[in-house]
Amino acid sequence: MRHHPGHLIAVGLIGLTLALTGCTDDAGTDEAGRTVSAEHPVDAEFASQMIPHHAQALVMVDLTQGRRLSAEFRALTEQIRSAQGPEIETMRGWLTEWGEEVPETMRDHVHGDMDPEDLAHMDMDEKSGGMPGMVSATDLAALATAPDARFERLWLTMMIEHHAGAITMAEQELASGTYPPARELAEAIIEGQTAELATMRAMLGD
Repeated sequence: MRHHPGHLIAVGLIGLTLALTGCTDDAGTDEAGRTVSAEHPVDAEFASQMIPHHAQALVMVDLTQGRRLSAEFRALTEQIRSAQGPEIETMRGWLTEWGEEVPETMRDHVHGDMDPEDLAHMDMDEKSGGMPGMVSATDLAALATAPDARFERLWLTMMIEHHAGAITMAEQELASGTYPPARELAEAIIEGQTAELATMRAMLGD
């Protein structure tokens, strides 16, 4: 049976299209073994790391509950909560859309009154993945047990470093990321957390 040249060309184009589609859909893994989106590898890595980074900030905010703290400090913590909670949900949505694994966070395992002993034994090295600004398990437990008179200053010192780390991660996204919403979020993180850094430093008298 003879095939018309046009038929052979069409079959070849279909095969090429399927091959290219397969390459596009395949996903790799990063150094930590997490699946990385083939379409948005840098953006997926940004979201996968920023989710647990934000979650730790929210754990630190949760630790302020039930304490006698200044009104200025309380306003700052609620500002952080209102910004970073929705950002986590946005990034979870991206990862779900891309078929990526949504990372578990330490906040998924602590609810209500957090036991400082539990915080001290959490495997922060595994959860942080070397992310800049993450607070160690030991320091987080010390924060949880600090008296109100020392709590604000200790919290601010830790959160300043934490914010600086988030800004570094956002700058890396802007340098290499390609997904416009992720780049926009990175810009918002830099703008918002830079302003909060100035507020916290002023509260410390720096």
